[in-house]
Formats: sequence, structure tokens, C-alpha cells
Amino acid sequence: MDLLTQDEYKSIATGLDLPTGAFIDGSFRPAISGKTFTTINPASGEKLTDIAACDTSDVDFAVEKAREAFEDGRWSKLHPSERKDVLIRLCKLMTRNARELSVMESIDSGKTIFDCETVDVPETIHCLKWHAEAIDKIYDQVSPASDDHIAMVIREPIGVVGLVLPWNFPLLMLAWKIGPALAAGCSLVIKPAAETTLTALRVAELAMEAGVPAGVLNILPGSGADVGEPIGRHMDVDMVSFTGSTMTGKRFLTYSAESNAKEVVLEMGGKNPAIVMDDAENLDRVAQHLVNGAFWNMGENCSASSRLIVHKDVKNELLDRIAHHAKQWNIGDPLNPETRMGALVSEGHFNKVCGYLEQAENVLIGGKADKGFVEATVVEVSDNEAILAREEIFGPVLSVIEVSGFDEAISVANDTEYGLCASIFTANAKRAIRGARALRVGTVTVNSFGEGDISTPFGGYKQSGFGGRDNSIHAHDQYTQLKTIWIDLADDADEAVD
Repeated sequence: MDLLTQDEYKSIATGLDLPTGAFIDGSFRPAISGKTFTTINPASGEKLTDIAACDTSDVDFAVEKAREAFEDGRWSKLHPSERKDVLIRLCKLMTRNARELSVMESIDSGKTIFDCETVDVPETIHCLKWHAEAIDKIYDQVSPASDDHIAMVIREPIGVVGLVLPWNFPLLMLAWKIGPALAAGCSLVIKPAAETTLTALRVAELAMEAGVPAGVLNILPGSGADVGEPIGRHMDVDMVSFTGSTMTGKRFLTYSAESNAKEVVLEMGGKNPAIVMDDAENLDRVAQHLVNGAFWNMGENCSASSRLIVHKDVKNELLDRIAHHAKQWNIGDPLNPETRMGALVSEGHFNKVCGYLEQAENVLIGGKADKGFVEATVVEVSDNEAILAREEIFGPVLSVIEVSGFDEAISVANDTEYGLCASIFTANAKRAIRGARALRVGTVTVNSFGEGDISTPFGGYKQSGFGGRDNSIHAHDQYTQLKTIWIDLADDADEAVD
């Protein structure tokens, strides 16, 4: 898709018909309480609209409708190919409305229109299409059998699923969850982040148009306390999948334990190391990967390369090249297609990131922040115990730690409560594989920054993840239950009679 001009994007933004209601049982409706909250354009500070502020009453109503839809089989009992056809129609509708979705995503989140047009929306559609195409290609199993029995191992949809979404990739994280969950036949009650609600509501509307039955896909805007916790504690929700901070994610384990022991899958934070050894080839290309990993999406990325663990012999040369490439990551109006870094998602989050910048003792690059925007920043820390090396900043800040060898680099990389992603840059293939095996993380990239793709599972070790994985065929597992059906074939005439 060709990009438009800044003025053309602004014109589209002005003409958007923004959704304002919760989407429950196939239609938009106000919150039962009548309350609303205001959503703000983080780049301009201007009000976008007022949105229904749901609470426990709305959660109860949505779960009731989701349960009705699940039990009567309007979606859960459809032939897999029929569910596939509906989701493919949704993908086609999203493709036709891709530009509208991109602009809506940008003004709601502060993300650049460049990223929304070229990454977020296309990848969202690709994710949904991938899971749709997998629906009628996942086979169940028959266990090894004797002459006297057949044992079938089958998957069944887990039931009513609560999905709690983050604000950093609103559309893409929605797709990561509803793709496999709808493919499995579940009914969904979804809480988008309060900061970024608009595109989830628009997708729900398109899903109804595509043929997803009423009650199957419900969107409840609101706060974590008013919507997220009631979903987590609800006695008729069978499973919750959450993406967000580690602190919040852990609460869902408590909610489960104190309610109905529902299944819980958590994808949480990261403090991801990028190891650059003294034999790394093409330091200029390494620097490109590092700045992309650290500054893409303003560093509001759980898999961001936020710790550079670099061998002392190449540190200075690498930092020079990082400084050169960091200049290309300009900040500005997110609706300008030439802007590489937009605004942080909210005033509260901007203040949090600024608080970390105030603790930086040695700023090598950038460090300035103003009215919601933060420069691409590189800081050097004395060791891995520094706050900027240990805590997830979730902003465009890269912390640099010097090491003297490979074993020290691996030790420093693993010295964290997180375990989501890591990168290692080296020309030695044996060292790369040894490092990848030694790093306690869910995804390791070699000589690049990345997260894999839709075909590879995404999730973390330690306090970065719990209970399952997003993406790949493995994502379908968390939205299904395994059932054994044992069939006795023994001939009664052959049985011994006492």
C-alpha cells in the first residue's frame, strides 16, 4: 500500500466515525452504569471521544451472552471450514478498511502511521488469516491400540475466554489472541487497554459483518479494576489470556486461585539482552539491528532490545555506529509518514519514562523529553545492578553494559527476573549456538533483532511468561481442552466367566 501525505492522513483522521459503546451480544451499547471515560490523542493531547466505561455488571452481562453463544453451538459447533470462511471474510473486510484502521490506531496510541500502515495492520490481517487457514488442518489423535480398544484424543474448545490486551500493539495483540481463540470455537469477552480501545471496537463491528455470530466476540472498554479483575474472578469464565506487565499478570493467578481455578496464560515483561561479541561481523549492520530493537515503537515493546551487553574491544566503534543510525529515528507528528518515533501512549507513561531518564548517570545519545515525546536515548551503566539495567522502562532507552568475554556476557544476560527474548551477534557459529542454548529466554535471534514470525511460538521464561505461548500452532493449545474417548472392543463371548 502506498503511503499518503501528512495532510491526507490528517484529513482521514478528521473524518473518522469513532466507536463509543461497548460491543456486547452483537451490537454497540452504553455501559449499564451510563459512565464514560475520555480517550486522548497522546501526540496532540486533544480529546478524541468519550467511550463507555464498563464495570462488573457489564462483565456479567457479556459473560452470560458469551456462555449462551458457546452452549448453543452457533460458533463452537460450526464445522471448522465454516469458521474458517467467516474469518477469511473478516480478513477481507479489514483489508478493505486497512487505511481507516491504520489512522485510528495511530491517533489512539501515538504510534507512527508508517508503522501502522506497513507493519501493524498488515501483520494483524496476516495473523488472523494464518489461524483461519489452520482451522481445518489440525488433526486429533488415536493412541496406540490393542485389539480390544480404540482410544481417541480430541481437542474441544475450552469455553468462554477472557482476553486482556496491552496498549502497545492494540490491533496486533488482539489478532494474536482472537485468531487462535476463534479458530478453536471459543466465545470471547475482551478487555482492550483503556488507552487504546478504538480499533478493537471497530474490528468487532467488522467481525459481525463477516458473520461472527452475536455473543461470540464481545468488547468491554474500561479500567483494569472495573473490567480486568472481574473477568479474572468470574466463575463462568473458563480461561484468561493476558498480555501486559509482570506485576499485573501475576494478579490473574490470584484471581484464578480465588475463583474457579480457570486456566491462565500470561505474556509479560522483558529486559532483553543483545550480546555483541568481539568477533561480530559488520558492526554497521549490527548497529542497525540494535537501534531498531531498542527504538521501534518508541521502545514500547516487551521484546525490545533494552540491554546492550558489548565486548570491550568493540564497544567504542559500535557506539559510534549506533549514534549514526539513531539520528535517523526522528520524533514528530505520528501522522507524518516520515516520522519514525511517535508519542508515548499517555501522559502517565511519559512521566514514568522521564523518571527513569532522571536516574541516568552517563547519557551517550539523546536523553531529551518533551510533551509526550522522548528522543532515542543510549545510556551507559556501571554494571547490571543499575536500575536502568534491571527494570523494564518501556521507552526508547538502551542501556549499555561492558563485558570482557563470552561467559561473562551470558552470565550478565541471564542475571534478570525476565526471560522473554535475547539476541547474540557473533561470527562463530558454535559460539552462537552455545549462547542460544545457554540464554534463559523464550526466543533467541542470532545476528539480528526479531521475534520470529507467526509460525514460531512467542512467550517467555521466568517472570516473562506463564502457561502457554502466542503465535504458531501451539497458540491453539491454550484455547482447547484435551479429551480422551476410550472405546472397548472386547467381545463379550471371549471374556472369562467366574
